Amino acid sequence: MLRSDKVKKGIERSPHRALLRACGLKDEDFDKPLIGIANSYIDIIPGHVHLREFVQPIKEEVRKAGGVPIEFNVIGVDDGIAMGHYGMHYSLPSRELIADSIETVVEAHQLDALICVPNCDKIVPGMLMATARLNIPTIFVSGGPMLAGDVNGRKVDLISVFEGIGQLKAGKIEERELKLIEEHACPTCGSCSGMFTANSMNCITEVLGLGLPGNGTVPAVDPRREILARQVGRQIMELLRGDVRPRDLLTLETFDNAFAVDIAMGGSSNTILHLLAIAREAGVEYDLDRINHISKKTPTLCKISPASHYHIQDLDNVGGIPSILKELIRGGYLPHPDRPTVSGKTLRQIAQESPDADGEVIRRIEDPYSKEGGIAVLFGNLAPEGCVVKTAGVDPSMLVFRGRAICFDSEEEAIDGILGGKVKPGHVVVIRYEGPKGGPGMREMLSPTSAIMGMGLGDKVALITDGRFSGGTRGACVGHIAPEAAMGGPIGVVQDGDEILIDIPRRRIELLVSQEELKKRLERFVPKSKEIRSPWLRRYVKLVSSSSKGAILEA
Repeated sequence: MLRSDKVKKGIERSPHRALLRACGLKDEDFDKPLIGIANSYIDIIPGHVHLREFVQPIKEEVRKAGGVPIEFNVIGVDDGIAMGHYGMHYSLPSRELIADSIETVVEAHQLDALICVPNCDKIVPGMLMATARLNIPTIFVSGGPMLAGDVNGRKVDLISVFEGIGQLKAGKIEERELKLIEEHACPTCGSCSGMFTANSMNCITEVLGLGLPGNGTVPAVDPRREILARQVGRQIMELLRGDVRPRDLLTLETFDNAFAVDIAMGGSSNTILHLLAIAREAGVEYDLDRINHISKKTPTLCKISPASHYHIQDLDNVGGIPSILKELIRGGYLPHPDRPTVSGKTLRQIAQESPDADGEVIRRIEDPYSKEGGIAVLFGNLAPEGCVVKTAGVDPSMLVFRGRAICFDSEEEAIDGILGGKVKPGHVVVIRYEGPKGGPGMREMLSPTSAIMGMGLGDKVALITDGRFSGGTRGACVGHIAPEAAMGGPIGVVQDGDEILIDIPRRRIELLVSQEELKKRLERFVPKSKEIRSPWLRRYVKLVSSSSKGAILEA
């Protein structure tokens, strides 16, 4: 019996069938499964503007394979456009709305299976959270990455524009040069072309077993993207017939694999936040210590923009995620290579069919960028619950850094301080009250980190925050500090001039004051509160958990 029979079988369901007929269904369709297609098409996100057309071949293949495609829409927020102003408060909360809305449509109409068509930022993890929660046969196919731009033979992308603002302020480039970068940085539709959050999550979807090979790297404008879409339309029917469900795939071992690949490819630090949230929806308890254990023994094999001049299209050209899997398996670094996937093949089988690592875009295990991973979790008296740093984007000279704090209680204050010359070499920039509750919404700090890089301070200044970073961030930037300031965390009692030690190799972050002094400050500490005008964000603040738990909403 199909789930959807509850809405289309029997005399009592005549009214339901009448409504379905008004949507175009015919007598023969009432014996077929209803296949939901969660399409995140929206006009204001470059990664999504093409999804209205992209979804058509998927629907065609579902019909050919014996299903009835039921397309519905999902909201999206473009983090780049929301960045640096009030709108960024809504980015991370949108992840929860996406998960809840997909659950609502699927359960209200008792759909039999699900195809998710995401591409950017919070949309991918929001859909993955819904998938884990619903646990009906599901497959993912993203809209694909954007191609990199070109300015006089130099590859550019969105981060080039953000960093160009700092370069302009520092007098390194002229306004006409910034405009030239702006005009060429985003030349096609698709998710932004570096290993930022969107592409990191789309790549990881392959490792979670929910996306077909190539899902994360085949460019949006490449004809192979339509071939992939058509494969997905056929494969969902195989998953339904075999009753292959997401929680069959999303096990503790699968998340081990996901973190290993994320660490090897130098993915966005946001992936930790999202994978923790997805694991909780799947009923898998996963803690930050386990990530560190994997990170310490997993080599960094890739550095994709913003950590280098390579882009996602370059990774795709040398074999994509399957080739990274192959190299990790060769070295014994993929914890569980025989985990199944929606392709019907295991990760090992997929890897065996892929090219060997090319040695440049994907380095070999004998010559890694680093013997340890590209993402690390730090602990210490400043972050008792942990914090996250993308080590793949850190200058080697900054892996251990000791500096004096200069504190800002919002992103806006920090940007003004950086561009206004208050931040000097040797400073640790502290940005607080930007966590899940304090922000609210844990805004991304791409504007201040890009300003630091653009002004030539990237190897002289560190930045720490209870907020988070864009996947495009590079430099000694430590985020997700937990507990956050708004929850009484130690970051809230840091004072200007305090010494802070960031020791990435030893996974430590310390406020260098005595235990007695820290205890005294915390006992006196009353967190600042903000007036929040949005009823939705007020509800979010009441329910959202710590970033160390994935910043999910707790009922």
